[in-house]
Amino acid sequence: MTPTTTNTLQRTLGRSNLRVSAMGLGCWAIGGVWYWLDGQGGWGDVDDNESVRAIHSALDHGINFFDTAANYGTGHSERILARALEGKRDKAVIATKFGFHVNEAEKRVNFRTDDHLLHVRKECEDSLRRLNTDVIDLYQLHVWDYPIEKVPAMVDLLESLVSEGKIRYYGWSTDSVEGARLFANGKHCVAIQHDLNVILNAPEMLALCEELNLASVNRSPLARGALSGKYSKNTTFPQNDVRNDEWSKEHFFAPTLNQLDAIREILTSDGRTLVQGALAWIWSRSEKTIPIPGFKTVAQVEENAKAMQFGPLTDNQMKEIDSLLGR
Repeated sequence: MTPTTTNTLQRTLGRSNLRVSAMGLGCWAIGGVWYWLDGQGGWGDVDDNESVRAIHSALDHGINFFDTAANYGTGHSERILARALEGKRDKAVIATKFGFHVNEAEKRVNFRTDDHLLHVRKECEDSLRRLNTDVIDLYQLHVWDYPIEKVPAMVDLLESLVSEGKIRYYGWSTDSVEGARLFANGKHCVAIQHDLNVILNAPEMLALCEELNLASVNRSPLARGALSGKYSKNTTFPQNDVRNDEWSKEHFFAPTLNQLDAIREILTSDGRTLVQGALAWIWSRSEKTIPIPGFKTVAQVEENAKAMQFGPLTDNQMKEIDSLLGR
């Protein structure tokens, strides 16, 4: 396969007028240590200077889409992104997320117990301040199980933030296809963020994104690292790494490591690494997809970015993977 140039793999962000790299970067891991309910929320210790260098490397390699959240490091990820984009804001499309009670002093995040609508405006202002920007390009509801009956009121509020120039567009981070369809009634709703990787397919959500011309922003494209080839079933993570939790083990690591060997040869075809093959599968899955692998280092960003040079897997490779995985 002849690698394509990095700049050829771009996509329009759903129904918006924003052009983004076909791969973004997820900024969860660079938030550092924080606490989610009674457990860990972060991915262990971080080097902020390396995080900044990694974001600069991403820009140099044609990546312009960065996804963060108020949760990540209770604002620390947003601040580091702002630091890295100082003087470069016009080169980036910034997505962030809202919807939880974020206690910056205690580095702790909890569910809200009162009406979310009472807090959205302040949460938006807080993110604008931390991101050091006048407008958020994509503002996403982070509460994956937000009650569907409350969605119309939330959409109305987000439309008002668009009218005020605080945000350009909005979306929802959810795996609920029914909820996503309702959210998409909003004029400026352009994206749904959801789990998608070669092991964890999401045919109904992808069909919805294609039907309604929404960007499919893909979290867990590497199954929290399980698709990197670096880990085994016996791997243990540092105590301050969220991947110690049962959800990571049962939802990502166990199913991925059980099936990875069957498809390894296809994913690493044409000189790709496993990571690059996993991203290539996502691009082939739908023209709406925008995977957002996480990162902590320049090396990880460079490996991710090179996947764009290889481009998508072929139709035949996609069919062979489906056959090998029994779907």
